[in-house]
Amino acid sequence: MDYTIEELEKKANILRLDVIEATASAGSGHPGGSLSSADLMAALYFGVMRHDPDDPLWEGRDRFILSKGHAAPVLYAALAESGYFPKEELLTLRKLGSNLQGHPVKGKVPGVEMSTGSLGQGLSMACGMALAGKMDKKDHKIFCLLGDGELQSGQNWEAAMLAHHYHLNNLIAFVDRNRLQITGNTENAMSIDPLSDKWRAFGWNVLIINGHSMVQILEACEKAKMSETNPTMIIMNTVKGKGVSFMEDNYEFHGKASKADETEKALKELGGRIWTE
Repeated sequence: MDYTIEELEKKANILRLDVIEATASAGSGHPGGSLSSADLMAALYFGVMRHDPDDPLWEGRDRFILSKGHAAPVLYAALAESGYFPKEELLTLRKLGSNLQGHPVKGKVPGVEMSTGSLGQGLSMACGMALAGKMDKKDHKIFCLLGDGELQSGQNWEAAMLAHHYHLNNLIAFVDRNRLQITGNTENAMSIDPLSDKWRAFGWNVLIINGHSMVQILEACEKAKMSETNPTMIIMNTVKGKGVSFMEDNYEFHGKASKADETEKALKELGGRIWTE
C-alpha cells in the first residue's frame, strides 16, 4: 500500500501515542529519543523499506538496525503497527515475562534484526550485514539509526572507515540529532560537531534534513538509494520528546516515563487516547 504524506504523518503520531502508553504502563523506558525518531520510523516502515510482517525472514527484505537500542519503544510501536505482533502486547513493555524487553533482542520479537543497546555497536553490525549483502549480490538495503550521543563512541568511526573502504552504497544510516543525551547537551558531554564534515571526511555521502519533515525524510531516502559507490549518512535535526510539550528539549525524559497525570496530558496533546492504567 502506498501512503500519502498525510497518512505517514498520522502513522508517526500513532507511534508517538504508543510510545507514551507503553512507557507509562511500564513505569520506565526511554520516551524522549523514541518520540524524536517517530517520523523516521513511520517513513521507513510504511513508505521506504521492503518488508513483510507475514514473512519476517523474507530473504529479499530490507534490514533495519536500531543502534540506539534504548529507543526500543518506537521500534516496537512500528513493528506492531505494521502487523508483526498484536498491538496489545505494547503494554507489556519491560514487564516480567514479556518479549518486549527494554532493548531489542533478536529472536524475541519478529522483525528485530539484531540485539542492540550497547551504544556504538549498531553501525558495525549494519556494515557487516551490508558487506554480506554485497558479497551475495543481493539488492536489499541496510538502514541503521544512531543516536547523536553514541557517536562519542570510537567504534562508530572504525565502522565509518570500513563502510567507505568497501563501498557500501547499500548502507543508509541516520543520526537522530536532538542534541541531548542522558546527562544533558551532547556538546557539553563531548562535542561531536562539526558532524557533517566528519562524515564527509570519512567518505560518506551526507544529507542534512529536518527529521520531523516527512517530505524531507522520504526525499533523502530516495537520494541515498541512488548512491553508486558510497554509504550515506542522513543527519536529522530533531527535537527530543517531539510532540509532547513538557518532554520537548528536556533531557530528563531521556530515560524516564511519564506519571499518570503527565501521561493524560501527553496523550491529549497528541490528539489521542484516554489513559486508563
